[in-house]
Amino acid sequence: MNFSRRLILNLLFLFILIAIVINIISGEDQVQVEDKSVLRLDLNGIIVEQLTYVDPFEAAMSGKFGDSEQPGEILLDDIIDVVNKATQDQQIYAMYLDLQRMHSAHLDKLRDIRDALVKFKAAGKKIYAHGAYYTQAQYYLASIADQVTLHPYGGVNITGFGMYPLYFKEALDKLKVTQHIFRVGTYKSAVEPFIRSDMSPEAKQSNLGWITPLWSQYKSEVAENRGFDVTNFDETFAALTDKMEAAQGDSAKYAIDNQWVDELVTDQQFVQKLIDEVGLEAKGKSFKQVSFEQYLSTLPPKEFAENPFTEKVAVIVAKGQISDGKRKAGAIGGDSTAALLKRARLNDKVKAVVLRIDSGGGSMFASETIRNEVLALKAAGKPVVASMGSVAASGGYWIAASANEIWASPSTITGSIGVFGMIMTFENAANSLGIYSDGVATTELKGQSPFRGIESNYKHLIQMGVEDAYDKFISMVATERNLEKSAVDEVAQGRVWLATQALNFGLIDKLGNKNDAINAAASLANLEMYDVITIEQALTEQEKLVQQLFGAAIVQNAVEAIMPEQSIFAKTALNTLDDISHTLEAQSKVLGQLNDPNHVYTLCLLCNVSAE
Repeated sequence: MNFSRRLILNLLFLFILIAIVINIISGEDQVQVEDKSVLRLDLNGIIVEQLTYVDPFEAAMSGKFGDSEQPGEILLDDIIDVVNKATQDQQIYAMYLDLQRMHSAHLDKLRDIRDALVKFKAAGKKIYAHGAYYTQAQYYLASIADQVTLHPYGGVNITGFGMYPLYFKEALDKLKVTQHIFRVGTYKSAVEPFIRSDMSPEAKQSNLGWITPLWSQYKSEVAENRGFDVTNFDETFAALTDKMEAAQGDSAKYAIDNQWVDELVTDQQFVQKLIDEVGLEAKGKSFKQVSFEQYLSTLPPKEFAENPFTEKVAVIVAKGQISDGKRKAGAIGGDSTAALLKRARLNDKVKAVVLRIDSGGGSMFASETIRNEVLALKAAGKPVVASMGSVAASGGYWIAASANEIWASPSTITGSIGVFGMIMTFENAANSLGIYSDGVATTELKGQSPFRGIESNYKHLIQMGVEDAYDKFISMVATERNLEKSAVDEVAQGRVWLATQALNFGLIDKLGNKNDAINAAASLANLEMYDVITIEQALTEQEKLVQQLFGAAIVQNAVEAIMPEQSIFAKTALNTLDDISHTLEAQSKVLGQLNDPNHVYTLCLLCNVSAE
C-alpha cells in the first residue's frame, strides 16, 4: 500500500511537470485586436475590490466536486482599466455588454463602471446591451447602452432592495446552546439572528432608513440613463399585475411596453446586426470582437509598472470581516493589514496613503490594531485618506475614523457605531448527551468554560467591558472627527446610515470614489507628479509554486480528465443544496471568524445589500 501510494503521487507529480513544460513550450497566442472590433465586456462573476485568495490546487480539485458552479470574482479595477483603454484604442469601434453571467454587485461599484462607460460613449463609440434576462445589477449597467435588446422569451427583473436574514434562536434552543449576549446601542442588531426569531422593530426602522434612499439612488440613475421618469418602476403587485395583464403575461412585451428595452431580438439576430456593422472576424464565424479577458491580457502587468524613482500614493485595500491576527487577501487581519500600512510608512517613496475600506467590521481589538498604524502614518508626516467602498460600517468605520479625510460613495453603507459581545456555551447540550464538566481550580475565574457555562458575575464583567468599549468608540470618533461626544452618541447606537446621511452628521468629509480619494491624498501631501501603487500581501515561494503548477489551463484540463465526471442528477442535487445553504453559510461562517481576545465586536451583519 505504501509503495502504491508513493507511485501514484510520483506519477501525478511527473504528469503535472510534463503538462507545465508543454504549456510553456506551446505558449498562448498573442491577442490580436482587429480593426473596427467590438469589445465584448463579458463579465463572469462577482465584482469585488480585492480578489479573495484561493489555493489553486483546491480550486483545480473542487471543480469536480460540485463547486464549479460557484461564481468567481472580477476585480473592479480590471474592468475600469479595460474600459478606459478601449476608450482610447482606435481599434475598438464599439462595446457589447454581455452581462448574463455577471452576479451581484453593490451600487457603488456599478456606478464606477458606469462612469467609465459614459467616457467611452463620450469618445463617440457605441455601446450595445443584449441578453436573455437582466437582473437588477445587470440592468443598471445595461441601461447606459445606446441600445438595449432582449430575447423575445426573456425578461427584466427589477424588484428593489430588501434584507431577510435567517434567525436561529429556536434552532439554538432546540440544540440547547446557550447564548450570552452583551451589547450597547438601541440599533445594534448584529446579534439579533442569534437571540430572536424575527427582526426587531428598531432594526426594521433603522434598515428602512437607509435602503429606501439607496433604492431612490438606483431608480433616479437608471431613469436618467434611459430617459424616462423615475416613477417608471413597479413597486406593488397591483401595478405589476396590471401591466402584465396588458402584456398578456408576456415578460418580454412588458419590458418593451415599460421602456426597459428598445427591441426584442434573438441571439442570432443580434450577432448578425453586429456583423453588418463591423464585419466578420478573421475566422468568419462571428463579428469582429475581443473578450474582456483577452483585452485585459493586453494591458501591462501592474507589478512591473512601478517606477522606483517617483514619489507614490499607496493604496491599501481592507476588504472583508475584521479578525484578530493574520488573514489572506479577501479578509482583514488586524496584524496583516497593519503590516501593509507599516510597509507604506517605512517606504520613503510613499508620501500619502489611501485606505480603501470594504468591510462591515468585526473584532474591536483588530480594528484598533489597524487604526494605530493609521495614527503612526500620520505621525510620520504621511497623510491618510480613507476611501469607503460598498460598506465601511462598525469596525470598518473604526479604522477610517482617524484618517485625515474620509471619502465615501453616495451609496456607501456606513455608521453602525455600536459594540456587542457574544459567547456561546454548550453545557446544556453536553448534559443532554450525558457529558459533564467538573473539577477544581485555584480561583473562581478559572471555572468558566464553554462546557460549564458562565457565572452571573462574569457576565457583569463582560457587560462592563462592552459598555466601556462603546464609550471608547464614541469618544474616539468625537475626538478624531471634532464632534461633541453627545452628538456622536445620538447618531451612533449601532445605527446604519448611507454616506449621504453620514455626510450631514459629520461622520465623513466628502462624497467621491477611489480616484477622488487618491487625488485628495496627493493634494494633502503636496504632490504634483506621482505614481499610484497598491501595497498588498505577497505570496510565499511555496504558494507561487503551487499557483504556477495548478494555475495553468492545461493542468486544469488534465485534472478534469483524470477525475470522474458527475452525473446530471448529482450536479442538480448539489446545486439545489448549494442554493438552499448559501444564505445559511454566509451568516454562520461569521461565527468562525469571531476571535477577538476580549470577545468584544463592532460588526454589522446586515450591511450587505447588492443590486442583484
